[in-house]
Amino acid sequence: MRRARLKRLKHLKQLNSAGFSLVELLVVMIILALLGALVLPKFIKHVDPAKLKAANVQIEMLGTALDTMRLDIGRYPTGDEGLEMLRADPGDVPGWNGPYIKKEVPLDPWKRAYVYVYPGEQGDYDIICYGADGTPGGTEENQDVVSWKGLE
Repeated sequence: MRRARLKRLKHLKQLNSAGFSLVELLVVMIILALLGALVLPKFIKHVDPAKLKAANVQIEMLGTALDTMRLDIGRYPTGDEGLEMLRADPGDVPGWNGPYIKKEVPLDPWKRAYVYVYPGEQGDYDIICYGADGTPGGTEENQDVVSWKGLE
């Protein structure tokens, strides 16, 4: 009987030592929080420049599609027809041979529509993304990305 009791106590002792103590868990959580506090700001610094570059790439892609359409129909879409003419056949435009982009006209990286102006003030047409703030002008993540110049 004594032997069975000792065996049971030994088994209970093994169960208690198998897990982590509350202090050990708190230390691990504090270390993870400190690492997150150091790494997260550096990661976030790279998000906005990446969005600006993505907007620049999308504007270039839209520009290429517009140039291809102009070769087919002899003109760019009017301001009223807009970028949607890259996807949808207007029906009354001779030579339209689209769609000129595979998917729907993309939104900018901040989930807003690109501004299309025809005739453009800086070129044949202007495609504009107003950056993170959605208003003209700005610097850093709020800078405008436009079809007539690349990122500075």
